[in-house]
Amino acid sequence: MNNYKKLMYIFLLLIVLVIAIIILFPMQTKFGKAPKGKRLELMATKPNFKNGVFENLVHTPSLAEDATILTVLKTFLNKHTHSTPNHRLKVIQTDLKHLAIDQDILIWFGHSSYYMQIDGKRILVDPVFSNNASPIPNSIKAFSGTNNYTVEDFPKIDYLLITHDHWDHLDYPTVIKLKDKVDQVITGLGVGSHFEAWGYSTNQIIELYWHEYIDLGPIRLTAAPTRHFSGRSLQRNNTLWVSFILQSATLNLYLGGDSGYGPHFKEIGHKFGPFNLAILDNGQYNKAWKYIHMTPEEVIKAATDLGAQCTLPVHSAKFKLSDHAWDEPLNEVSRIAQKEHKKIITPRIGEIVYLDSTEQHFQKWWLSSN
Repeated sequence: MNNYKKLMYIFLLLIVLVIAIIILFPMQTKFGKAPKGKRLELMATKPNFKNGVFENLVHTPSLAEDATILTVLKTFLNKHTHSTPNHRLKVIQTDLKHLAIDQDILIWFGHSSYYMQIDGKRILVDPVFSNNASPIPNSIKAFSGTNNYTVEDFPKIDYLLITHDHWDHLDYPTVIKLKDKVDQVITGLGVGSHFEAWGYSTNQIIELYWHEYIDLGPIRLTAAPTRHFSGRSLQRNNTLWVSFILQSATLNLYLGGDSGYGPHFKEIGHKFGPFNLAILDNGQYNKAWKYIHMTPEEVIKAATDLGAQCTLPVHSAKFKLSDHAWDEPLNEVSRIAQKEHKKIITPRIGEIVYLDSTEQHFQKWWLSSN
């Protein structure tokens, strides 16, 4: 075999290898399973499910008009001089198993993961405790010090809420470890297919469409629209993305999930507001993603639309998914909130937020390495 034939042979082998990787890699269990059967039939009855995918309420391109896949890749790979902390972040290690169950509290774990106790119910939202927010190992690692909580630290969970199936919100290693600790999973329509593929029983899973609600004893939980998308592989929008409205006898909370700014905030505020607290997506934004994530300015605008008395900005301080400085989201939302006379809270990771308190104050912890 001459050198030319050898090179061609090697080239063809490489092509076959790449194709095999593209085909086989998404077949791993951690990618979950696409909806089918009766679940898919139910999805097909919904007004915004068209041609096999869910659509947003308003036109929402994946990328801004002047952006391309190449510009997004460049942005993602860009080595911003301050995109990750240059020190280990200090967090608070709260003993979760021994918290008084009669306290209405919230504890944030960085990015969009948080734990709540409300009216004696334990609720965990979008937990990611595997140190990674990507299907590729070690590709999007948590900032130093921010992954100090594990599933073993938690008591039994009454309700696990999942806003959508992206890797930085639905973490396979975490939900596998949680399986025997969780009574029920509540999520958007279609996402239950992943949980069933991972061994959760059908009886454990509740799937909601936008504007559907379920009464959980003293709590009413309503699924509401966001302006985002879904998908754990190349196929997008085959499951629903949601926010949640949590109403108890004394609290009205908006659990925002991921969302670009849009008219849905004003509609939700008009129908369900005002809210004691709104938890809003603030971080991992850039110009290319302007339709699917909010800038700090838009966070404060959304909080106003919702009628939020107080706002907790999340989706930052744990993973680098965009090119801004790691602390820019918190710096900017704090500056704008002060300018607009809007109340926000900025707890440190692991710090207890008392939901019935209006006097609790929080430091700008990200300004210091201490």
